[in-house]
Amino acid sequence: MLKDGEKGVIRQKGKENLTYAIAPHTPCGLVNPEQLKTLADVAIKYGIPDLKITSAARIALIGIKEEQVDGIWNDLGMDAGHATGLCVRSIKVCPGTTYCRLGSQDSLKMGMKLDETYHGMILPSKMKMGVSGCKIQCAENCIKDISLYGTKNGWTLQIGGNGSARPRLADTLVEDLSSNDAIAMVSKVIDYYKEHSKRERMGRMIERIGLDTIKSDLKIN
Repeated sequence: MLKDGEKGVIRQKGKENLTYAIAPHTPCGLVNPEQLKTLADVAIKYGIPDLKITSAARIALIGIKEEQVDGIWNDLGMDAGHATGLCVRSIKVCPGTTYCRLGSQDSLKMGMKLDETYHGMILPSKMKMGVSGCKIQCAENCIKDISLYGTKNGWTLQIGGNGSARPRLADTLVEDLSSNDAIAMVSKVIDYYKEHSKRERMGRMIERIGLDTIKSDLKIN
């Protein structure tokens, strides 16, 4: 029996006839036609009954048998990514100024930078990130551990949201950041979290330490 994360699998229901899901890493939810064709061809070849678009904008192949896992990954030729574990998961991103008329900032460019830097980074607890190009926050910023949304004046950084069994809305940490300053501030927040978290989500750390204390420690006015 494979464990969650082993060979990139997620265990599904059942004990006697246990099946698995795999969700190749698709940075910022972007896939091209060739990747879609490969996913479909592999699903047909292995008799995979369904593909599921996940909340993290990944395309999961579900209902897989253990003996199929290695062959499927080999045929896909895609990165398994990090769907489980105490690390930064997939970063959810809206279309931003690249494709959306409402976008104020280039969320795809920012999201790709964060994905390249942080996806899979080991942390005290799991972490979810989101980037939205405007205040509508289609990347669900309010329930992400760290998120950015764009305005005409720059980026707003929020921290501490999650949609777990103990849901919590994110707090606004700082506003009107340039892209470079936003990237730098995310790095500071990550470092602070590594140092001060007690194997807890970002929101629980904020509740324990206090948002004002965190702002003071990070020298945010």
